[in-house]
Amino acid sequence: MLAQLTTVKSRLGITDSTDDTLLTGLIQQASAVFDQYCNRTLARAVGATHQFRGDETEISLKSYPIETATSFHLKTREADGWQLLEDVDYVVRNDCVLSLDAPLGSSRDQGRVTYTGGYVLPGTSPGSGQTALPKDVENACVEQACAWYRARNRGGISSVSGAGTSITQDAGLSLLELVKGTLNFYRRLQL
Repeated sequence: MLAQLTTVKSRLGITDSTDDTLLTGLIQQASAVFDQYCNRTLARAVGATHQFRGDETEISLKSYPIETATSFHLKTREADGWQLLEDVDYVVRNDCVLSLDAPLGSSRDQGRVTYTGGYVLPGTSPGSGQTALPKDVENACVEQACAWYRARNRGGISSVSGAGTSITQDAGLSLLELVKGTLNFYRRLQL
């Protein structure tokens, strides 16, 4: 989760545990929506895999900042399965792209990299070579979970009336504009 329950409760001024399950669910939902909005996985992932065309040399990974790539595999035929490749040379660029010195195979082949990347979540201290979740993303998650909590009794419906007309709209789990502004900095381009 991109925010801790204690932080959200503190922001809301809640001291009892009555709504802990609800609040935890809202933090989890906000975390999932943030990943979807940013087109990436923000939380640190160990042993994540990413598949790509065998002739690609610029691989944009979903979990970054990238810490390390641990293995590369190539599949040239389904019957043969994945074959481990040794001594693949690469460089990490901009913390999110693996640049290979040479393609692993042809455009008809399938490549796969196993790697570790993403942000260490609040409540855990980053180790050497790891990156903590940026504070602005954590704060955005706190604010979003709080906003959804405060709106929980409205049933996702917002109404506007005036001048003889009425507009009702399902607000659902929309993101706050302030949150979107923060997340825009962390968005991964669609590939």
